[in-house]
Amino acid sequence: MRIVCVGGGPAGLYFSISAKLRDAGHEIIVLEADPPEATYGWGVVYWSNLLDILHRNDPESARAVRAGSVLWQQQDIRVHGNRYDGTAHFGGYGYSMGRAALLGVLAQRARSLGVEVRHERLADPADLPDADLVLAVDGAGSRIRQSRAERFGPHMETGRNHYIWLGTDRQFDSFLFAFEETQAGWIWFHAYPSFKGVSTCIVECSPETWQGLGLDRLDEDDAVPLLEKIFHRALDGHSLISRSRGAPAKWQRFTHIANETWVDGTDEGRPVVLAGDSAHTTHFTLGSGTRLAMIDALVLASALKEFPDPRVALREYDKHRRAELHAVQATARTSMAWFERVDAYLDRDPVDFAYAMAVRQGRQSSWHYQAHLANQLKPVRQARRAYDTGRRWYQDRKRGEMPLPLLGRSLRGAR
Repeated sequence: MRIVCVGGGPAGLYFSISAKLRDAGHEIIVLEADPPEATYGWGVVYWSNLLDILHRNDPESARAVRAGSVLWQQQDIRVHGNRYDGTAHFGGYGYSMGRAALLGVLAQRARSLGVEVRHERLADPADLPDADLVLAVDGAGSRIRQSRAERFGPHMETGRNHYIWLGTDRQFDSFLFAFEETQAGWIWFHAYPSFKGVSTCIVECSPETWQGLGLDRLDEDDAVPLLEKIFHRALDGHSLISRSRGAPAKWQRFTHIANETWVDGTDEGRPVVLAGDSAHTTHFTLGSGTRLAMIDALVLASALKEFPDPRVALREYDKHRRAELHAVQATARTSMAWFERVDAYLDRDPVDFAYAMAVRQGRQSSWHYQAHLANQLKPVRQARRAYDTGRRWYQDRKRGEMPLPLLGRSLRGAR
């Protein structure tokens, strides 16, 4: 089968890897508009369960992804306002990797399997390359999906808050939420380490705060010094970085995207299928976009192997994977809506506010609040870290890998 992937992000590259592993006879071409290893944004975050999935599917690329990642432990919630000033803590750990490095790893692995990866190739939706199957993975603003809107049936919902995706030269070793009260209202960031010397920092606020601070009138480069001043405590004197590819980061409002179907099989017998952000988006507060895109790719490749008729394979992929995403997207919408109403919770002390954040999707039990209170105690956090370290050691050894060291300084005790 001749397959053309329009888009060289995680979904397109991982599909090409997975499909080639299942049938080396596939002829797969990946068309990417950007130059090699060029990408907007900074880092991606993922969790341990994705490593297990990747390792079962392709240990070679899984090891390379893990080797290029950094490990962070604990999530800290800092609130600085007129009424309260303090820090609360969540447990757990996760991994982060520079997006450009991730794409480099996946492209190299794809080429080693015989995939042709062509950079600086912008596909024309009206004149797609000759292929038995076209995979549209050209992002949330997918030109292919837009050109076939009557067939895919996209539904779009724009969020209320404004956000900007920045970097910082402060090396965080945990996932940090920092909330600052200004005269114009609350503004906050979500930050996590991305690679050595750089962390990702997503700044978010309501439209009232955005306008009240004058961010609607400031050039993006001019906004950075203001944001550095607002977040000087959390940044500890470090700088924010706006330009990842020469152009400054832009303020955006999140667009929630869903489709009535992910498959268009009516174009002269040549099916076109969606995956990743072309098919669905999930709000960044869920931290699952890259994971979901790569699982889309894996499920599609598996369906093409399982069902000899490609049209049957695509129907099965569309039916089951889209149903799985329905619940995930509902959770993401709930998370987005909670942050759009966050001012209503910020009159609470940091520990109670953090608990409201933890249960914003309605998942809680009778003991959940007591466990949250216990986690604010340093000995409990130390015990949790020791447990997490042991679990990671077991999982790493099961995969035949050495444990990743903690990023930055050796943490002898939980904060």
